[in-house]
Amino acid sequence: MKKKTFLWSLVALFACFGLANAQLNRIEFQEFTLDNGLHVILHQDHTTPIVAINITYHVGSKNEQPDRTGFAHFFEHLMFEGSRHVQRGDFVEYVTNAGGVHNAGTWFDQTLYYEILPSNQLELGLWLESDRLLQLVIDSVGVETQRSVIKEERRARYENQPYGSFLEKICTNAFKEHPYRWVPIGDVQYIDQAELHEFMEFHGHFYVPENAVLVISGDIEYDETKKLVEDYFGDIPRGNHEIYRPDIEEPPQTEEIRKTVYDNIQLPALFTAYHMPGMGDPDSYALEMLQTLLSGGQSSRLYKSMVDNKQLALETAAIPLALEDAGLLIIYGIANTEVKLEDLEAAMEEEINKVIESGLSEREFQKLQNQTENDFISRNTTMGGISESLANYHTFFGDANLINTEIEKYLAVTPENIIEVAKKYLVPENRVVLYYLPKEQ
Repeated sequence: MKKKTFLWSLVALFACFGLANAQLNRIEFQEFTLDNGLHVILHQDHTTPIVAINITYHVGSKNEQPDRTGFAHFFEHLMFEGSRHVQRGDFVEYVTNAGGVHNAGTWFDQTLYYEILPSNQLELGLWLESDRLLQLVIDSVGVETQRSVIKEERRARYENQPYGSFLEKICTNAFKEHPYRWVPIGDVQYIDQAELHEFMEFHGHFYVPENAVLVISGDIEYDETKKLVEDYFGDIPRGNHEIYRPDIEEPPQTEEIRKTVYDNIQLPALFTAYHMPGMGDPDSYALEMLQTLLSGGQSSRLYKSMVDNKQLALETAAIPLALEDAGLLIIYGIANTEVKLEDLEAAMEEEINKVIESGLSEREFQKLQNQTENDFISRNTTMGGISESLANYHTFFGDANLINTEIEKYLAVTPENIIEVAKKYLVPENRVVLYYLPKEQ
């Protein structure tokens, strides 16, 4: 007993050293809010002559109506169609000709746009983003162009890709009331049915300064950048209306949901999804660490058991779908040749039960903490990563400084916490189980 206490004391000591090291890499920033409600965060780093510009809007697929899904993702594309001073298709050319890169992304809870540019092109990036925030062109030409693009993207990513529909199938079955029941790409029939004025109304409601956060990180001077932001964004009028946020609580699932999906695949696959709480819930940190224990690399429990030792699966992983209001812990395995999904499922449950019944060794827990700390720090080693983290922490928690302190919440998780969340959430009545089988079966 004394030996075990001593070992756990060492684990706690190493965790403290790790936390101290994380705090040495503290990310400094300044933030302010313009009169129109746009929140701005600036991070200065002169290491390399680049700057990352990230503007995140607090709108995703969950803000849509059931008969008009896919609008947020649609605007991810439409925002590149052109604005008052930027002709159709020229946005990308401005960025690439300046030696920069750009991208955008839509998820259930937010939509983000970013450019990474040489730091002497900061003003160009601010002009581009401010012009499409204030004066985006929404016309029939752009809308019809993007209708076709969205259809092709859905075919390529969801309908023609092996297992491509798994997230859509999981969400449809896991959520019955909450708008997380549809995925961000939405249903193309609603995009087809929508009229021009509906797209204009959606944009006018959500793409307003008070529903956005602008983050600029990199080779900048604070005073100069603040003045540029005020010059380019200060005169944009606020929306002056309450932003629609669904106030819908998903009822607890009380019995297992099990479905079979026939797909254009050669190897069967098993997907399970367990309900978990939303971002920031204390249990969410223990669940993320449980996910790492189960599938964090080739030395993880699922991989060693199902791929290496028993050779039941070609691939297996656990993925936490961490969302603002609720979440899912998705665990999947692609079966090896001639392996039955029932055997794959039994092996997966065996590894989960080992956590519940036997817990973690001291060595496992130390490794888990090291992996967690490394992953947390690695997310913020680039200007793009830092800007995205700052934007997300402000958007979902109202506290950008979590970029420096959230690691404490992970390192406060104990082995007992991990066992408790496994017992609480990883139970049959709290899950959706999908068997993916080849169509010829």
